[in-house]
Amino acid sequence: MPDNVIPLAIVRGAAFTELPQDLYIPPDALEVFLEAFEGPLDLLLYLIKRQNLDILDIPIAEITRQYMEYVEMMKDLRLELAADYLVMAAMLAEIKSRMLLPRPVEEAEEEDPRAELIRRLQEYERFKKAAEDLNEIPRLYRDV
Repeated sequence: MPDNVIPLAIVRGAAFTELPQDLYIPPDALEVFLEAFEGPLDLLLYLIKRQNLDILDIPIAEITRQYMEYVEMMKDLRLELAADYLVMAAMLAEIKSRMLLPRPVEEAEEEDPRAELIRRLQEYERFKKAAEDLNEIPRLYRDV
């Protein structure tokens, strides 16, 4: 990697320099700093969804602490973005707790909790894209 390239994230100690084409990360995205990952929360969720990172290696309590600091900082600026990250953090916490808890034998055949995370992230991405598309439409008293 050339010296002038700033990595997008650090994943397990390695620089991650290229943004996946199917991922949008807002300029003021929440950056998390963990042992296995340093970078935007959006990218962390993307890597978990693609199974490039194991959710069991992710300390949800630390993400929550960093998120609360972010919310305090962004309180007056971008509340809707902070709300998006609350949803993401809640999904991570739920999925990790389901992965850690023992399952009764009859539930062992249930769907992997990571599949539920993927389903929810896909739904989140659809709503996020729809909101971005709506925001592009000129609005009276704002753009016209």
